Amino acid sequence: MALEMDEIYGTLNGLIETCQDGEQGFREAAEGTHNSQTRQIFLEYAQQRSRFASELQILSTEIGGRPKKSGSVSGALHRGWMNLRKAIAGNDEGAIIAEAERGEDAAVEAYSKALAQDLPADIREVVDRQYRQVLEAHERIRAMELRAHGGRTSDLDRDSY
Repeated sequence: MALEMDEIYGTLNGLIETCQDGEQGFREAAEGTHNSQTRQIFLEYAQQRSRFASELQILSTEIGGRPKKSGSVSGALHRGWMNLRKAIAGNDEGAIIAEAERGEDAAVEAYSKALAQDLPADIREVVDRQYRQVLEAHERIRAMELRAHGGRTSDLDRDSY
């Protein structure tokens, strides 16, 4: 059964919030890392999430919605990014990467839930494309986390998705 317009708006706004929180989280992670390669990767993902949020805002506007203009109230401390500032304060590169991976867990979950809904084809196409890129980012950051912890992590036994 097709979703009601309010449900579509809600789904898009949830993804917009997820992307905006991810953008802020990646920017903070980039500022907190001393490794220039890791910083560059985080900045690239921050830009990607900004583009994703803009794309979703345009979609929402095109169908008559009122897209979210900013992330969650707690910003980067929401949706998987809760311990980022603590990791940055502790100057722990591995912990910063682990928090970025945790943030990506939340993004993967948000996109999976959105795709489980009966979205209109044009919206589904955009959400699916973004989801595939979120999965790629998640896997890349997961590999960075494994390297940072010498091939092991305390979270290996948790569900990846």
